[in-house]
This record gives sequence, structure tokens and C-alpha cells, in this order.
Amino acid sequence: MPTKTSCLFLIGTLTALALSGPAKAQMQQGARTDLAGVYRCEPDSSPCPWPGQTIAITRTGPNLELRNDEGSFADGKLTSDITLSANRSWDALGIIFPDHSIQWSNGTKWRKQSP
Repeated sequence: MPTKTSCLFLIGTLTALALSGPAKAQMQQGARTDLAGVYRCEPDSSPCPWPGQTIAITRTGPNLELRNDEGSFADGKLTSDITLSANRSWDALGIIFPDHSIQWSNGTKWRKQSP
């Protein structure tokens, strides 16, 4: 039987695919792939691994570096206009939403902070 996290990720993926037509114009402008910045983890179906901490994303082409404020980091990759992956100990897949948040397969959600 699928876990709650798996079901939530599947629902998010299907939602993202359903919205991909209208989102294409936005993606051409790079609005959703502008990932560089500081994010705060918001518990969703799972608690945040670093409560109250922030995560910074830097991007070079499709390559990403995800680093929390304690210095722990993971390499990542932009895998499509609306998806990304993080490797090493973070080992998760993410969906990028138009509100500049990322829903992760581990049940957490990162919301981009205003500059």
C-alpha cells in the first residue's frame, strides 16, 4: 500500500502535469526556474529536518547546490521546467510551484523567502 507521502507526491506530480500547458508561457520567461535564493522549510506531511532554519539554493545551469544554515549541503539538478532532484543524504525529488515553493517527496515544503 502506498504511503501518505508517496500519494501526496503523486498528486502533486499529476497536478503539475495538468498545469504544464498554461505554465509553459511562464516557464519561457524563467519565472519558475529562478530557484536561486533562500527558502524556509514548512512542515507538510512530514516535519522539517531543520526546524526554523533556512536553506539556500545556488544554481549554475541545471546544477544546484542546496545548503542549510548549518553548512550541510547536497548537490541537485533541475530535471525539467518544474522538477528537481537532490542527492546525497537529502535524496529527494521536488516539484516547483508557481508560488516559488518546492514540494519535496520527503513530505516537506520549502517556501522562497522575499529578498
